[in-house]
Amino acid sequence: MKAVVQDTYGPPSVLRVEETDRPVPGPGEVLVRVHAAGVDQGVWHLMAGMPYLLRGLGFGLRAPRNRVRGTDLAGRVEAVGAGVTRFAPGDEVYGSGAGTFAEYARAEAAHLAPKPRRLGFEEAAAVPVSACTALQALRDTGRLRAGQHVLVIGASGGVGSYAVQLAKALGAAHVTGVCGTAKTAFVRSLGADEVVDHTRDDPTDGTRRYDLVLDIAGNRRLSRLRRALTPEGTLVIVGGEHGGRWTGGIGRQLRGLLLSSVVRHRIRTLVATQPAADLEGLAEFVDAGAVTPAVDHVYPSLADVPEAVRRLRAGEVRGKLVLRV
Repeated sequence: MKAVVQDTYGPPSVLRVEETDRPVPGPGEVLVRVHAAGVDQGVWHLMAGMPYLLRGLGFGLRAPRNRVRGTDLAGRVEAVGAGVTRFAPGDEVYGSGAGTFAEYARAEAAHLAPKPRRLGFEEAAAVPVSACTALQALRDTGRLRAGQHVLVIGASGGVGSYAVQLAKALGAAHVTGVCGTAKTAFVRSLGADEVVDHTRDDPTDGTRRYDLVLDIAGNRRLSRLRRALTPEGTLVIVGGEHGGRWTGGIGRQLRGLLLSSVVRHRIRTLVATQPAADLEGLAEFVDAGAVTPAVDHVYPSLADVPEAVRRLRAGEVRGKLVLRV
């Protein structure tokens, strides 16, 4: 099969399309014929091996342990491993797997769900990683309750575009999205009650207070983020693209957790997963029309992965990028 592989860490040019062996599903696993795959910031981190802390967490010290990139997928079941009874060949599924920038990918059955009926494969592939992250940040880590006011910093990206929609679907009374000038109309189209252009206004200047603040891949100081919270508000730090080559945004997350033990504000972070239960719940939101994937562009082939990663890192994307396989 054809797959996008890399043998060394580095820029997008280290990625190439190569013929490789088709994976074989093990116990509890499913082999999926991939029709489409989403592109998210995690692709860049594993491609570049940045921050260095990732390499020490089992992803490979000198070179990537898994040569094939990609996590999001949507496609049809090709075969199932021992013990899998939820799926059968031909089923349309979506979820997360290992090495999804390929014609076939293995996935744990526990990380797959039936594809939303309302979506085609390309839109469905834009959902799993980003939407699960947004859902878990709001519902589980942020403990969002109906009637609360929510601030989403980074509302125009993959996670942010789902966070705006899901916050409304979960009962938030008022959702404010933060983005750059060129993306304000896009964030408003997602259903945000208010949009703040961060190049003109500072949403953390203390003039407005929120019950829940999601800081997605940001770099604002914790002291400024706390100024945007109500006295007992919650800050959820989702990812981080700054902070140095060794720890990246993880250092700020750790400082937030320590600070949370001595202040009234709840400061939390999360490591998102893509369990079947959440994928099924997201499919219900999608099929009910409460959530719609915002797909910026669909790239037509595996060879386009380097360009997709470059554009994502340049900050040009509204919502998600998808790769047609």
